[in-house]
Amino acid sequence: MAISTIYRNQAIAELEAFPEEYLPYILQMMRLFRESLELKTAADSFQQGWLEAQRGELSPIATLWDGIDEKRV
Repeated sequence: MAISTIYRNQAIAELEAFPEEYLPYILQMMRLFRESLELKTAADSFQQGWLEAQRGELSPIATLWDGIDEKRV
């Protein structure tokens, strides 16, 4: 059995041990952790932003911080 399969099985077993009411929080924590690992390089981020700007995918500066203080679920 591959080492990744062993870890996957252990992670699933741990997840199944949690009461169901905690699963949304565990899911949020897992997503945040994954997102923190997948940060793009500055060059990649700039390139993506430049392409979006060229396609007209713009937001008014006044709305950029809208919802920043809202809790994520």
